[in-house]
Amino acid sequence: MKRIVLFLITNIAVMLVLSVVLSVLGIDRFLTESGINVGTLLMFSLVVGFGGSFISLLMSKPMAKWSTGAHVIDGSEGPNERWLVETVHKLAGRAGIAMPEVAYYEGEPNAFATGAFKNSALVAVSTGLLDSMSKEQVEAVLGHEVSHVANGDMVTLTLIQGVVNTFVVFLSRVIGYVVDKAVFKTERGIGPGYYITVIVCQILFSILASLIVAWFSRWREYRADAGSARLLGGPRPMIDALARLGAIQAGGLPPSVATLGVMSSSGLMALFASHPPLEARIAALQAQK
Repeated sequence: MKRIVLFLITNIAVMLVLSVVLSVLGIDRFLTESGINVGTLLMFSLVVGFGGSFISLLMSKPMAKWSTGAHVIDGSEGPNERWLVETVHKLAGRAGIAMPEVAYYEGEPNAFATGAFKNSALVAVSTGLLDSMSKEQVEAVLGHEVSHVANGDMVTLTLIQGVVNTFVVFLSRVIGYVVDKAVFKTERGIGPGYYITVIVCQILFSILASLIVAWFSRWREYRADAGSARLLGGPRPMIDALARLGAIQAGGLPPSVATLGVMSSSGLMALFASHPPLEARIAALQAQK
């Protein structure tokens, strides 16, 4: 639950910071001083909505390395590192993508893939995952992460986040303008009611929009599981890897890469979770047999 709350707060914070900056620059007042210009407001919403998403995407690799302390390896460090690099190279070749950077980091069992472009991605695994799983299970997890890269999931998720953010910004300002005029009776320009309403609506709409983003994120996990099964010639290794994850304590990830790991959530917060329950993922793989 803590990881989900941090992810929601991070996304809302980015949106609010961009909105505040543009408001300080007088953009909001320009949009509303003579009534709302729908076309101009939509362009403004697109800039704010997609701006933060694309900035996050472009910074995803360095941020992931910094936030997890991941160390990029080339295989010359030792036999385990050489196996890890060679396995990712083999899976990347099967998936038809360029060789990603390979890294490991100190931490509890988890792994993730990130990067703005399909052919310059990063695949990272934790020492906890390497220590608690067999090589076949680790290979299945690596296949899952390589499939994320091959499917272009980072870019697709960014586009979806940008679309929902655009609607959040647009609707918040329309409602803010209406409330300011109808409730606070502001006759010229915009008053405090506009800014208060925009902030409140933006927070509420961002939470609702996160449901859509989380749903897509869960769907892409099923697709990445299926991709791992194809790369490894069958679903059994990924089933075993997921079952092993269910038997150990999967580690958390920083908010910047929280949606990219292999953890899952259950209960009410599962609606906001980026990953489906392990049991559901195993059942989906078993149905492929």
